[in-house]
Amino acid sequence: MSAPATVPDMVDWDLAVSLGSRLAGEGPKVSWAEAADAVTELRAGAERSTPLVREFTGLDGGDGTAPVLVVDRPGWVRANAEGFRTILSPIAAKLSERKPPSGLSLAVGRRVTGAEVGGLLGFLAGKVLGQFDPFHEPSGRLLLVAPNIVHTERELGVDPHDFRLWVCLHEETHRVQFTAVPWMRDHIHSLVEELAATMDSRELVEDGLGRVVEALRARRSGDGGSGSVMELLSTPAQREILDKVTGVMSLLEGHADVVMDGVGPTVIPTVAEIRRQFTERRKGVGTLDRLLRRLLGLEAKMAQYRDGAAFVRHVVDKVGMEEFNAVFAGPDNLPTKAEIGDPAAWVARVL
Repeated sequence: MSAPATVPDMVDWDLAVSLGSRLAGEGPKVSWAEAADAVTELRAGAERSTPLVREFTGLDGGDGTAPVLVVDRPGWVRANAEGFRTILSPIAAKLSERKPPSGLSLAVGRRVTGAEVGGLLGFLAGKVLGQFDPFHEPSGRLLLVAPNIVHTERELGVDPHDFRLWVCLHEETHRVQFTAVPWMRDHIHSLVEELAATMDSRELVEDGLGRVVEALRARRSGDGGSGSVMELLSTPAQREILDKVTGVMSLLEGHADVVMDGVGPTVIPTVAEIRRQFTERRKGVGTLDRLLRRLLGLEAKMAQYRDGAAFVRHVVDKVGMEEFNAVFAGPDNLPTKAEIGDPAAWVARVL
């Protein structure tokens, strides 16, 4: 995980991985036999999902174009530290170019940001079931977090075999989105670079922190909004870019949800019960969990699943899956954040 020599590393990634792994914990208690069975079944589920997703969507990402990794929580933390480092490199380069850090300030800053990233990874590592990492060379990689899947299927009281395949369908759809649509990865990376070009370290610290303080005061008085810390720190120009990111991520998450539920009835007998239980789980449990989800923007992530799925279902019901796939023809065909909430506008503009 080495950064370019010309750019000072602004995050202590070793600290982030170490702290995140400790905070994540080990997960549920299982025997060696149960763990081995879960790993084997998840690998088989990912392989089985490939033709099912291809047939349902009409998108062909090929067979075996990205490795499938069944990981524990520390493994997920390590993989995402690598991914964060890759995607944040344009932002680190821009901030370094405008105000190159050095000496003690760099050392202290790296430790602070390393601890912050580690805390975030540790919190998420106990919740994420699976993920497709599109930025891992050469063609991405699919991660399935075995202890979290086992924990969730036990918590929900659902059939474990059905649930594991259901999760695999969702993550395999993400693999297909990036392997069958090769420009998608570069497009998302270009949005990060566009965001980096707007960043100024002084403005981020002085003006951004001021906005956070004011927003938190407003929330305490009952007048605050529901934005995440990222939204609070961003300028109007940055929010415009973040809206583009929201549009594409809502599409990808909603599309995966529609596929997993659309394919499900043909191969997963208990899919309706799984969806009902899982939707309830996404609301979060407990006051602290809901607060952290709000501050970290995870409530917005949940909205992406819901709103994106509604967008995909509306368009597919109106024009069919083949016509809907025009959304993957190029960046100009992607829905905006506004169009996610108004599918008819996307249909009118693109089709």
